[in-house]
Amino acid sequence: MSNYFNKVPNFKYTNLLSERGQNNKTQVKNLFRRAKLRDDLFENLNFFERYIIEGDERPDQVAFKLYDDPNLDWVILVTNNILNIQSEWPLPQRLFNSYLLEKYGSYEEVYAIRHYESRPVYNSINELMFPGGLIVPENHVVEFFDPYLNKRSFSSDTIEPITNYIYEERIENEKRLIYILKAEYLSQVVEDIENIMEYKQGSTEYISRTLKDTNDLFEK
Repeated sequence: MSNYFNKVPNFKYTNLLSERGQNNKTQVKNLFRRAKLRDDLFENLNFFERYIIEGDERPDQVAFKLYDDPNLDWVILVTNNILNIQSEWPLPQRLFNSYLLEKYGSYEEVYAIRHYESRPVYNSINELMFPGGLIVPENHVVEFFDPYLNKRSFSSDTIEPITNYIYEERIENEKRLIYILKAEYLSQVVEDIENIMEYKQGSTEYISRTLKDTNDLFEK
């Protein structure tokens, strides 16, 4: 199958460097025409399955693994409504490390404690007394009455230090969980995208299904 840019239609663009009065136009890709899944498909979870991006996998590598075609990387991106791969796709480890060093200034700051989070605390019969994952002070202590022991109990081992590295790594890991279009629906979606990308007759700019004109910027 062809890649995404082969499906993007063209339009005639007026060369701004042309002298006034000259009709000098160039065919360029219409990058403002963006593919998207039909709403009825996008909202139906039966068409998709969950996938966890492994290591430094790129969209083309995921497409090859699942569809045997690296050119279908755009299907992976469109399925997850990803517009900016640099900010919405997990960074390779090398770039992630460089990003952290640039953001925090030193490895000491990268591994400095950002905040503390609570650990879950349970009573003697494993009932939850305090939830985990909440931001708490460094001296956080949980005190509760345990009716099964008939006494008040304390738990001092209730905090977990969260470094800047752990915080940023969590953000990256959230990007790793994506949706994948099931292979049996692939041809249907590709056909839909091709139809969306095509120009329709009815305007004075229409030339063909893959090309339209634009008004001459220098036209009086």
